[in-house]
Amino acid sequence: MSFLLLKVRRPCLSSLSTLFLRRLSTALPHVYGDKYETSSSSFIHPTSIVHPNAIIGQGVSVGPFCTIGSAAKLGDGCLLYPSSHIFGNTELGDHCILMTGAVVGDDLPGQTVFGCNNIIGHHAVVGVKCQDMKYKSGDECFLDVGNNNEFREHVSIHRSSKSGDRTVIGDNNLIMGSCHIAHDCKIGNYNIFANNTLLAGHVVVEDYTHTAGAIVIHQFCHIGSHSFIGGGSVVSQDVPKYSMVAGERAVLRGLNLEGLRRRGFNVTEIKSLRTAYRKIFMPVDAHAVGFEERLTEVEQDEELGHIPAVCSMLQSIRDSFAENRRGICRFRQWSGS
Repeated sequence: MSFLLLKVRRPCLSSLSTLFLRRLSTALPHVYGDKYETSSSSFIHPTSIVHPNAIIGQGVSVGPFCTIGSAAKLGDGCLLYPSSHIFGNTELGDHCILMTGAVVGDDLPGQTVFGCNNIIGHHAVVGVKCQDMKYKSGDECFLDVGNNNEFREHVSIHRSSKSGDRTVIGDNNLIMGSCHIAHDCKIGNYNIFANNTLLAGHVVVEDYTHTAGAIVIHQFCHIGSHSFIGGGSVVSQDVPKYSMVAGERAVLRGLNLEGLRRRGFNVTEIKSLRTAYRKIFMPVDAHAVGFEERLTEVEQDEELGHIPAVCSMLQSIRDSFAENRRGICRFRQWSGS
C-alpha cells in the first residue's frame, strides 16, 4: 500500500515543484550586482508559515518551508530562500536576503534589528540568546545591525546579555564562514573577519580591521582601527590602532603598512607612524627610558606630536591602560646589538 501511495504522490510532488519553480522564477527578485528588481506584490510559497500579524513589505519573496513569526517586520524587497526562519521581535530593512537554513531572531524579550541590504548566509544563526551564564531568563536583550553587511555560512551572532546593553554591528562588514560574535560586542564599519574568527563577549572592534583565519579574541579586548591580526592568533590584550599582531599569544609585529597604503594614508603619515612606533616599541636601549617616558617623548615631539594619525595611535595606546582595560599586546624588547 505504501508503495502505491508513493507512486501516486510522485506526480503530485513533481507538479507542485514545477509550479513552484515557475512562480518563484517570476516572483523572486532578480539580483544584478547590488541592484534589485522587485515586483510591487509579494510572493509567499504555500508551504511556508507566515503569522497573520507579521508585517510584510512590498516585493518580498518567501520560498518554501520558511517561518515568519508574529512580531516580525520585513522591509521591501526582502528575499527568504527555502527553510530560512525569522522569529521573535525582528525587523529587517529593505532588500535583506536570508539564504537557505538561516535563522534570524529569537522568541525572547528585546529585539533584533537589521538595516538594509544585509545578506545572512546559509545556516547562519543571528540574533539569538547569548551563552553568558549571567543572562537571566526574561531579561530583554538586543542586537542592532547596520547596512550592507554580509554574514556568510554558519556565522553565529548573539544578542546582548542584559537589557542595558546591546550587541552592535555597523555597516559594510564582511563576516566570513563560521565566525562567532558573542554578546555585547561592538563592531564598527568596513571590517573583514576571515573564517573562524571568534570574538568573546564585550569585544570592541573599530573600523577597517582585518583578521586572518582561525583567531580567538578574549572578552573585553579592544581592536583598534586599521589593525591586522595574523592567522591562528590568540588575542588576550588590546591591539592598538594601525598595528599588526600575530602569535599563539599575540604580540606586536609592527605596523599594518599594507593596510594603511590601501586605505589611502599618505607617505608622510606612514613615515611618521613608523618613526613613532620605533621610538615607543623599538628603542635602542629599552632599559634607559621606561615605556611611559617614551610615550611622553613622542607626544611632545615637535613634528610627530602634530600628526593626527600619530596622535590617534598614542591615544589608542593610552586608552588601553585605563581602568578596566586589558593593556596592549606584548611587544619585543630590542637592543642595539
